[in-house]
Amino acid sequence: MRRPILLPLLALAVTACNTGTEGVEAGNGAGASAGGAAIAANAPGKPFAIQPVATFKEPWAMAFLPTGEALVTQKNGKLILWSSRGGASAAAEVGGVPAVDYGGQGGLGDVVLHPGFAQNRMVYLSWVEAGQSDTRGAVVGRARLSAPGQPPRLEGMQVIWRQAPKVEGRGHFGHRIAFGPDGKMYISNGDRQKFTPAQDMAGTLGKVVRLNDDGSVPADNPFAGRGGATAQIWSLGHRNILGLAFAPDGRLWSHEMGPKNGDEVNLIERGANYGYPHVSNGDHYDGKPIPDHDTRPEFKAPQITWNGVSPAGLMVYTGSLFPRWRGSAFAGGLSGQNLIRIALDGANAREAERWDMGARVREVEQGPDGAIYVLEDERNGSGGRLLRLTPGR
Repeated sequence: MRRPILLPLLALAVTACNTGTEGVEAGNGAGASAGGAAIAANAPGKPFAIQPVATFKEPWAMAFLPTGEALVTQKNGKLILWSSRGGASAAAEVGGVPAVDYGGQGGLGDVVLHPGFAQNRMVYLSWVEAGQSDTRGAVVGRARLSAPGQPPRLEGMQVIWRQAPKVEGRGHFGHRIAFGPDGKMYISNGDRQKFTPAQDMAGTLGKVVRLNDDGSVPADNPFAGRGGATAQIWSLGHRNILGLAFAPDGRLWSHEMGPKNGDEVNLIERGANYGYPHVSNGDHYDGKPIPDHDTRPEFKAPQITWNGVSPAGLMVYTGSLFPRWRGSAFAGGLSGQNLIRIALDGANAREAERWDMGARVREVEQGPDGAIYVLEDERNGSGGRLLRLTPGR
């Protein structure tokens, strides 16, 4: 494996904003910088050491390159190429990033690599774009990352998918992306806080869609014969999926920010309906009850229901640094300010361990070195740190 390219440290612009809704997606207006820090070994009550390695402005997602560098999205519309070597941390802003509609929960979202990135250097981004009459919606685009040794830049950006329809409001975009072992691209779509579109087959709100890597519709999608947006749908009845990841056995797992006391972990299956807003194990934030899943057995029930986690970021661990955790999923908690290990056993899931991280956790990823990397959403208004977790001593 080629050693990471160490890039000059770049001072990143700082802006402040007010974001979020329902108290579980609140933003921070935090500052941004990148830099290293000493290892805090034997974190109290945790089976891992914690090393803060960088700080970012409103970080949302990250993806590691084969070189060990990482692309980190900031909700304000910046994409950062981060690297670390010999204890030194460096960051450079990536050019060619599209303009985003920034505000509330909207802005620059997910970043993933094409399965063939080593050959084609293709990067996929999700973001929010404005429509007409104060409407907006999520989109996914792809572009090539410039060659190693050149200034980092996305070249030939092409929008390949748009959330439909665009609606008013700045919440519940979802727009998480995952590539499956079938080579297809799966994208989560929030209900945009409109409730009923999650059951409307004419649009993609409240759905998981499945596409080819160029944005076209696979012929074997469950509703492909109906055409239009319906042909894209893989599953429906979702509220706001902010974590989407494949296990080594090919199963697709998600977690979903549900209504009050109704966060969920789900096994996503072809053509399945997960019931929202007709059923949930939580209730509306105004106190209005929602029937539980067991009242409507035609809808697929969650594997896990959480109270007060507000999950974000999902990763299934396959590394060697934590051998006993191999095959477990890891999720962050925003309002819960925690990191959760989820034991997966075939088609079954259960919460195994939970650790208080002292800050809202936005993203969890596995690095090429087998370490677990955690992106904080913010910490006391001072930015979101990138933490490297390794076995405790």
